[in-house]
Amino acid sequence: MGVYHAGSRAVQDRAGVRDRADHVGRSLGQTIKPVAAAFLEQQPLLIVAAADPGTGRVWASALTGAPGFMRAADPRRMSVHTADPLGARLRGRPVGTLALDPRTRRRMRLNGRLHPTPEGFTVDADQVFANCPKYIQRRETYETVDRAPGTPRRLTRFGTEEADFIGAADTFFLATVHRAGADAGHRGGNPGFVRVTSPHELTWPDYAGNAMFLSLGNLHADPRAGLLFLDWETGTTLQLTGEARTGFGPDGTRTVRFTLAEARWTPAALPLRWSAPEYSPANPDPAR
Repeated sequence: MGVYHAGSRAVQDRAGVRDRADHVGRSLGQTIKPVAAAFLEQQPLLIVAAADPGTGRVWASALTGAPGFMRAADPRRMSVHTADPLGARLRGRPVGTLALDPRTRRRMRLNGRLHPTPEGFTVDADQVFANCPKYIQRRETYETVDRAPGTPRRLTRFGTEEADFIGAADTFFLATVHRAGADAGHRGGNPGFVRVTSPHELTWPDYAGNAMFLSLGNLHADPRAGLLFLDWETGTTLQLTGEARTGFGPDGTRTVRFTLAEARWTPAALPLRWSAPEYSPANPDPAR
């Protein structure tokens, strides 16, 4: 398979950006360059996207550690030191990973197959690439906080608390899959860009990006999706799994509608605290 599968090609053609996608697609490689390796070792947060092998549901999860907990073991392999049992559950399976630094508005994606190790896991790289800083809110500082995670709470609908949490978000992470892989993406905007429209549905606008349509292409081929919202101050996380489909407006706009199957609310899940955001100048007004 080339850089793009049929799902991404279908969305690129619908948007009329195939030529641009071909140009941008040249940035996708299979090796971790030295500058990317240095970036990985500086980050305390890694987003992982994968399908649960037991249920088939797709989840986006957050792993944290002191800078250096993830690193390039060699040019084709990332190593992650973590006590999370993620590696044991996903042995040999495709995963997408995203390292994002709000301080510099930089992000890096590495997709491949996961293999457990005594210290955590490794990911053998199939795709390695950086994204532009669009829609990333700058958060200048972070610090590690001594906090114990609360007990996860399972939900099957959005209540007032969850709807308010989502409505206040300026960032979430999107997990998608296709026949041969998985991908972890970032979505950002001013608060209000994600709207809960019913106890089981939410929507967000798909803003103009790099024209590759990796996430929407995956959803075109397989609607399973996972969303991760986090509170940058308290470390609370809200993980959602369900299905997402893209609607195309006559003016070329795109809206994604997500239908909830299950959610996990975990107070104080992450031991990190970030400063208040400086919103990206690329963010559109969500009211438009």
